[in-house]
Amino acid sequence: MGQARFRAFSAGSEPAGTVHPLTMDLLKRLDYDTRPLHSKHWLEFSGEAAFPLDFVFTVCDKAAGEPCPVWPGQPIRAHWGVEDPALLYGSEARRKKVFFDVYSLLKRRVELFCELPIAKLDALTLIRQVERIGHATTEMIPTSHE
Repeated sequence: MGQARFRAFSAGSEPAGTVHPLTMDLLKRLDYDTRPLHSKHWLEFSGEAAFPLDFVFTVCDKAAGEPCPVWPGQPIRAHWGVEDPALLYGSEARRKKVFFDVYSLLKRRVELFCELPIAKLDALTLIRQVERIGHATTEMIPTSHE
């Protein structure tokens, strides 16, 4: 989506040790290469040895209240909260739908982010735009995963 302008990573404050099977199933069905995916702690991206980050987006609603590590590079931070689909119970069909809905919402937010004219925005405007994207709702995403 970012046309090689960005490198994106995913990590958590309490990684499970494996990528959730429904996440892997969804990504495979959507033709993503899942081979390099693995569970990571966010500390892997913090500290003096880590490379500088430009943006950090927290997505788990639980993470909004957690203290975050000191990120290298003074990145712009925003909370793009979503429900954690791994915590939901119900039929497999219902759980797959929730995983897809969360994927779709985050995908839409990343698309909106990639459309920003980052080089043309002053820091305050960029922060506001990134925060605004975090409020993008399901009305802005497709309703089908067919």
